[in-house]
Amino acid sequence: MASVNLRNGESQDSLLKRFRKKVVKSGVLSTVRRKRWFVSKSEQRRMERKKAIRRIKRRAFTKEGE
Repeated sequence: MASVNLRNGESQDSLLKRFRKKVVKSGVLSTVRRKRWFVSKSEQRRMERKKAIRRIKRRAFTKEGE
């Protein structure tokens, strides 16, 4: 759990900003979004394979334009 303590003379805005940074850095939100629905192992592997193929094609396309 991310927590922050109010520093002397610190505004609420900067406190909130530090808290948000800490939450993003800890990866809590990305984990929650990822685990929102159940995805089977085979489905995960299939999605990762498709993602890798897209990444490879994108790299090949950018090198082609150089």
